Amino acid sequence: MSKYGSFPSVRPRRLRGSAVMRRMVAETRLHPADLVLPAFVREGITAPVEIGSMPGVFQHTRDSLRKAAVDAVGAGVSGIMLYGVPDDDKKDAVGSAGTDPDGILQVALRDVRAEVGDELLVMSDLCLDEFTDHGHCGVLDAEGRVDNDATLERYAEMAQVQADAGAHVVGASGMMDGQIGVVRDALDQIDREDVAILAYTAKYSSAFYGPFREAVASSLKGDRKTYQQDPANVRESLRELALDLAEGADLVMVKPAGPYLDILARVADAVDVPVAAYQVSGEYAMIEAAAERGWIDRDRAIMEALLGIKRAGASVILTYWATEVARRL
Repeated sequence: MSKYGSFPSVRPRRLRGSAVMRRMVAETRLHPADLVLPAFVREGITAPVEIGSMPGVFQHTRDSLRKAAVDAVGAGVSGIMLYGVPDDDKKDAVGSAGTDPDGILQVALRDVRAEVGDELLVMSDLCLDEFTDHGHCGVLDAEGRVDNDATLERYAEMAQVQADAGAHVVGASGMMDGQIGVVRDALDQIDREDVAILAYTAKYSSAFYGPFREAVASSLKGDRKTYQQDPANVRESLRELALDLAEGADLVMVKPAGPYLDILARVADAVDVPVAAYQVSGEYAMIEAAAERGWIDRDRAIMEALLGIKRAGASVILTYWATEVARRL
């Protein structure tokens, strides 16, 4: 009893007093079904190759990718997002390997579908950057600028090829104006109304993508500031959101996740479709690097970061820790 009588009569700490109490009153819960595993498959390798800036993440062989998909199913993860890494001599100015039915991404899509069927949502990155010799997400014009409308023609073909290879969901990540409408039309033209579109609606031009470029052996020259969004802007994201929804997006994405939780919350409040967030390579690398040095508790930091993304409004989270976290949950 306090010398002030019953003051304070309202004691929020009562709801924090034990693990079971905290669990019961938790307002935000992670579930394995919230998670999607991004995965890289590289052409021409005979064993998985660890990515130096992303310890614990690998460029997969076709065989090890199939195993990763099976492991994800066993852990209860909802999906796997595939990125193809072609041989350098397969890259060209228009990203031909990205629309070749026998290109590494299409082969991997068929492999994973054959392995897991419909037990895991098989998603494909619908973008040209992994396949172009200049590393941009689109076709360049005579002056070296990304040609929006010429790129849309390539995206339409990519969507159809990826759907034919087995993608349940195509992840339109290139940030070209009009891409969602063009991809939807392309899929519908081949009677693939069943294939969903995940729109990378608010994809910012971010320093946090650095390790990803190692993961996909990027050939990028210059930067992507003319098509990815300016980190300073909020209203622009909401404008992109309205356009993507009007063009037929089934799900929308904010990328990166952690540095853009305010954008994620604004998007989640504004829509009635599922909202995804991508915890990108730089977010992963920072936690792993700090934990390796003993500066933070790795497992707690991972869970706290993911809870923050979920709390901000994400119903789907792409994270390189998906299978590990799903098992822990």
